[in-house]
This record gives sequence, structure tokens and C-alpha cells, in this order.
Amino acid sequence: MQEWVFTLLNIESWPEFWWVTLGLSAQLAFASRFIVQWIASERAGRSYVPVAFWYLSIVGGAMLLSYALYRQDIVFILGQSIGVVVYTRNLMLIHRSKRSDADRAEDGADAVHEQK
Repeated sequence: MQEWVFTLLNIESWPEFWWVTLGLSAQLAFASRFIVQWIASERAGRSYVPVAFWYLSIVGGAMLLSYALYRQDIVFILGQSIGVVVYTRNLMLIHRSKRSDADRAEDGADAVHEQK
């Protein structure tokens, strides 16, 4: 069985097996973000990117980056490292916008309360 698995995955040791398992898990996490986005868009009746998309992007991207570093693949490393920065920045912008919205709503409620 071990020989068959190692041949299938083109590996030679158990440590490599665990790295390939991480890489496959990372790819699954990264790909699942599109399913999440598709379901959210169908529910909204329009194209919509939920916050979960960006979290899955970061998780999958960081895991893929780890795998790329192990494989020492510069193309893969550059692609994933840039992606992780972009995904993180999008989450920062989303959270900043939510804080601003909450602050404006609080200010509006205070203004209504003061008028009474």
C-alpha cells in the first residue's frame, strides 16, 4: 500500500507525504472559496463576495505558500505571497469600513437622542 501511495504522489518518504497532504489540503481550502462565493451570489441574486471568501483565501494561500517554500518553487512562492498580502489588505479594508459604518450609526443615534 505504501509503495502504491508513494508512486501515486511521486514521493519517496513519509515527511514528503505529509507535505503533499498539506499541499492538497491547502488547494482544497483555496478552491472552496469559489464555492462559498457562488452560493453567496446565488442567495443574493447578484455577484457577491462574502467575507468568508477572503478568510478562505488567506488560509489556503498561506498553506500553499508554506508548501511552495518547502518545494522551493520561486514562481509558486511569488504568486502565493503576493496573493496573501492582497487578501489580508481586503480584510483590513472590510473591517475598517464596518467600524466606520458602526461609528456613523452610533453618532446618528446620539444625535437623535440629543434632539429628544
